Amino acid sequence: MREITPKELESIVNEGKPANIIDVRETDEVADGKIPGAVNIPLGLVEFRMSELDKSQEYIMVCRSGGRSGRACQFLESQGYKVTNMNGGMLAWEGKTE
Repeated sequence: MREITPKELESIVNEGKPANIIDVRETDEVADGKIPGAVNIPLGLVEFRMSELDKSQEYIMVCRSGGRSGRACQFLESQGYKVTNMNGGMLAWEGKTE
């Protein structure tokens, strides 16, 4: 599984580069703040909403600590998607949130 550090992702976001960020935390967790531009698809809904994702695009998966996003990555990779897990999750994120 490919991985990215929170600092690497923060640089991408701050430079305004396009990034498809999927936050797999529950809705109430995301209400406390998410990475700007991230789309919330709770882990339990990933299987049902994966048709919303484009297999030609790359996605960065985020959760609270990196565990749930890792599981999402494993599942989506098995379905032919290009995904990267953000190490440490939002606990390690020091950048802006919305």
